[in-house]
Amino acid sequence: MKQFPDSHAPASSPETRVWPPISIVIPVLNEERHLREAVRQVLSQQYEGPIEVVLAIGPSQDRTQEVADAIAAEDPRVTVVPNPTGRTPNALNAAIGASRNEIIARVDGHAMLPEDYLRVAVETLEETGADNVGGIMAAEGVTPFEKAVACAMTSKIGVGGARFHTGGTAGPADTVYLGVFRRAALERVGGYDEHFQRAQDWEMNHRIRETGGLVWFQPRMRVSYRPRPTVKALAKQYFHYGRWRRVVARTHEGTINLRYLAPPAAVLAIIAGLVVSPFFWPGLLIPGAYLAAILAGSAVTGGGLPAASLVRLPLVYVTMHMSWGWGFLTSPKRLAKPARK
Repeated sequence: MKQFPDSHAPASSPETRVWPPISIVIPVLNEERHLREAVRQVLSQQYEGPIEVVLAIGPSQDRTQEVADAIAAEDPRVTVVPNPTGRTPNALNAAIGASRNEIIARVDGHAMLPEDYLRVAVETLEETGADNVGGIMAAEGVTPFEKAVACAMTSKIGVGGARFHTGGTAGPADTVYLGVFRRAALERVGGYDEHFQRAQDWEMNHRIRETGGLVWFQPRMRVSYRPRPTVKALAKQYFHYGRWRRVVARTHEGTINLRYLAPPAAVLAIIAGLVVSPFFWPGLLIPGAYLAAILAGSAVTGGGLPAASLVRLPLVYVTMHMSWGWGFLTSPKRLAKPARK
């Protein structure tokens, strides 16, 4: 079991415990409206150890850079570094490179952390010896459509059995939401792979596990997340999820299971049914059966939703399934990671 250095070990009395310093890394792009509140929330964590925040700022189209610079000027715990590419994995690597501490927490600008998030993360790292710990991506909507998306994103019908979406008991996991890492683990695997515009968290957690590390799901680390507000935005999100998950599968053979193959299989079956239906009417039974299953599933999973959200839930499920599946099926080989020479 990996342990922190003795100087960071918990003392016999909770009152005299020395909590290890943590670096919080945040990729930022076009976040003028929310950046100051996001940083305030991180710095107000109920954590007794030292905290630093490293903001990696992409080429934003608003005043994000000016706001970030002002925050850093006001608080010595905040550092700003550039991310010329604007891409998330590049931002994370730049922020990690500028950070100083042996524990690194990844946070997103719109993530709403519970007050004890860092404390629970450190306790879990120490208790389990894990290289990365993380919790639940707790989707919470405001509008009727967002509430429907939040329901779908926390149900097995919408996202399969991934515990960081649906919850469950603490234990080893393939991946977790965001993550609080040991620097040694990040250095061991070379950080985030900047080839992956999406799915970079899953891909890096795979490498951590391949090199003997442990990724641990801790349901007490529940992070609120605001879902996409429109059908178009949701479809784009899940299309790219599917597209880049296929790229990960090509890079790491054997990492695809039935849960990931279900959406593309549904897309192919529905297309086949529609194509043959003019000549063989029973082909319509395939899309019909899918829609019937979606309506039944919506009735079961959407029981606590207001009526305006419930009527939108079938559309949300269909959008998520079809977009993810189509993205997976059409993922071009040119996105494959070049082989090392």
